[in-house]
Amino acid sequence: MQIETLKIFCDILETRSFSKAASLNYISQSAVSQQVRGLEERYRRKLIERGKRTLSPTQAGEVLYAGAKEILERFVAMENHLQVLSNSIAGSLRVATVYSVGLHELPPYLKTFMKRYPAANVRLEYSRSNRIYDDVSSGSVDLGIVAYPVRRSGLEIIKFREDTMVVIAAPSHPLAKKKFAELGDLARLPFVAFERDVPTRRNVDRIMRAANVPLDVIMEFDNIETIKRAVEVEVGVSIVPLITVQSEVKAKTLVAIPFKDRTLIRNLGILVRKGRERTQAMTKFIDLLQSEEVELEIT
Repeated sequence: MQIETLKIFCDILETRSFSKAASLNYISQSAVSQQVRGLEERYRRKLIERGKRTLSPTQAGEVLYAGAKEILERFVAMENHLQVLSNSIAGSLRVATVYSVGLHELPPYLKTFMKRYPAANVRLEYSRSNRIYDDVSSGSVDLGIVAYPVRRSGLEIIKFREDTMVVIAAPSHPLAKKKFAELGDLARLPFVAFERDVPTRRNVDRIMRAANVPLDVIMEFDNIETIKRAVEVEVGVSIVPLITVQSEVKAKTLVAIPFKDRTLIRNLGILVRKGRERTQAMTKFIDLLQSEEVELEIT
């Protein structure tokens, strides 16, 4: 039996999906099914119960999963120690984050990391914040990067960076003529918001309530790109991280108006599962994210 087979089996149970396990391991779904059949034939036990919309381990599957996880963790620890001895940074690193961070903040870090450690393979996955917490906890991903991180049992939060939040408007909007914005300027203006379960939306709502400023939310979206397009066509105004609108501001399709007193700041954090053996690649990537070596272009 190969170590890859045990990893695939664990990935199936952690993602509750044959297709996602296939994607994580760069193989076909039929190859994943073959691996499971091979394990079931080897141990003469059914290992996974498949329903119409979900799957779960049998009692034998739970025993195999627990043993496989222990083996995999020891294997990772061994590889890490060997890399330390050889002074090499290699292997795969799975990072999950939200679209706004992955598209606008991580690229220069990824470029620097891959140039410095060409033997390492970083796989960036986009997901919603609540799912990222679950995936880091289960080990489906190595690192998670989220906005406004909250403490959760079994997870460690490492500070990443802070984003300045700004009001965005179409160039023809009256707010676009202002040098600075105040919270009161947004009272009852048509507002394009993130969906309610997005941490940035929750934080904006909290600050507006505290300032007694009512928002007239007319549209809600789950990603930054759609919000920007809606504001560009003059549906309303919004509040977003400054770094996410650099290209639109340069192209003059949007105007970014800063708050006079830096009222809104978006904190970003790195999620790591407590007690997990960190590979050399994980350690070096976290170090890079926390360093000041990479400069982000913010105008």
